[in-house]
Amino acid sequence: MIEPHITHEPIIEVGIVSGTEIHFNLSAHYRLTGTYVGGCVVYSCYVQGPQTVRYADGQIGWQNKTFDTLMLQPAESADSTFELQEVTIGIDFHWQRRENQTFGGLLKFVIENERLTAVNVLPLEDYLVSVISSEMSAHASEELLKAHAVISRSWALAQMFPSPLSLGEGSGVRHHTLYHVCADDHCQRYQGLTRPITEKARQAVADTRGQVLTSGGRLCDTRYSKCCGGAFEEFQYCWEDTPQPYLRKQRDWRVPQGDTTVPAPDLPDLTVEAEAERWIRSTPDAFCHTTDQRILKQVLNHYDQETTDFYRWRVEYTQEELSALIQRRSGVDYGQIIDLVPIARGTSGRIWQLKIVGTQQTRIIGKELVIRRTLSPSHLYSSAFVVDREDLSPEGIPARFILTGAGWGHGVGLCQIGAAVMGEQGYKYDEILKHYYVGAEIENIY
Repeated sequence: MIEPHITHEPIIEVGIVSGTEIHFNLSAHYRLTGTYVGGCVVYSCYVQGPQTVRYADGQIGWQNKTFDTLMLQPAESADSTFELQEVTIGIDFHWQRRENQTFGGLLKFVIENERLTAVNVLPLEDYLVSVISSEMSAHASEELLKAHAVISRSWALAQMFPSPLSLGEGSGVRHHTLYHVCADDHCQRYQGLTRPITEKARQAVADTRGQVLTSGGRLCDTRYSKCCGGAFEEFQYCWEDTPQPYLRKQRDWRVPQGDTTVPAPDLPDLTVEAEAERWIRSTPDAFCHTTDQRILKQVLNHYDQETTDFYRWRVEYTQEELSALIQRRSGVDYGQIIDLVPIARGTSGRIWQLKIVGTQQTRIIGKELVIRRTLSPSHLYSSAFVVDREDLSPEGIPARFILTGAGWGHGVGLCQIGAAVMGEQGYKYDEILKHYYVGAEIENIY
């Protein structure tokens, strides 16, 4: 029996937007239900059109009333929708922006850190239709959409029903306590009915209904990123030191063997600095090594397409830019930056320990997300990079730094661009999943 034991489709709660004041619009009549202290007294009425809620000294304020809880449920049709205004997407990433978003299902408000959070409540399978349309184009290939439906379902269920044996963030413990998941890249992109949803996307979710990835009788932690850069990263180099058997190193490439294909066997040991540098400065064959815009548009939404280089990329900083950036992002004044020295790399060449050498102090930082945040105004594409120092002063202080890197994201689990190429090349969704989650099994749980 799979742990946890789930027998029917659950209801998921998704945190969408937070603020001291939230504006929204109801397309039809909704029943508003608010409870006062202790839930003993209930207020109920029907509302429609523009609405505003505000944080009011530990309660939820609506019009001239305050509540401990507030729920809005469609009164006329299950197909009624509501629009949340000024939703921030891509939080802390280079594509961060605000937009109005439309949702079905129920809407409730919770109090979180002296702010309100709008939470969308809906069946899990409806949530998944939007996720695979939000994470990529709903016009993506059928096999890619099916593969993504399975991993998005597996990941969401792992957050909803965390294993009691899980330890620490990234190992199954929920990131949120008042709802199951958030709607941004911190969890999975979920934008409700805002993005086009095609019949193909609905069918992909229906065809894989209840299917999850498992290993050892437990739900897999089905991480994914945009582009692995040609090699898979292992879990322990990004998060806790708890290796997962299905998230292990492998080339993102397959070669013929009889009437099937097998992973390419020639992956160098990218934990070795010389091998990592050679790999990152080259462009080896990989599923995610593509410039085919037709395929990329399957995976990259319009704001993702603002990123044009991802398999191999290059970022340059002057001394003044880099020293100021690192101080601003880390809160540490290193003085002038003398060097950025990789101390430890993972199986994809991603640095998980980096030494920053400055004229005032030297420190080692990590893991990969900390490194990416420190070396970029938002997030560096990945921590798989090599450093060139140019125009050194007599004291050995560079005037410029050039970072040459590989991949986009942490590189653990499914590589979305690589999976899109596999789908176009005729691989079935189960073959895609077993390529990226080595040794995992696909099982139906409801």
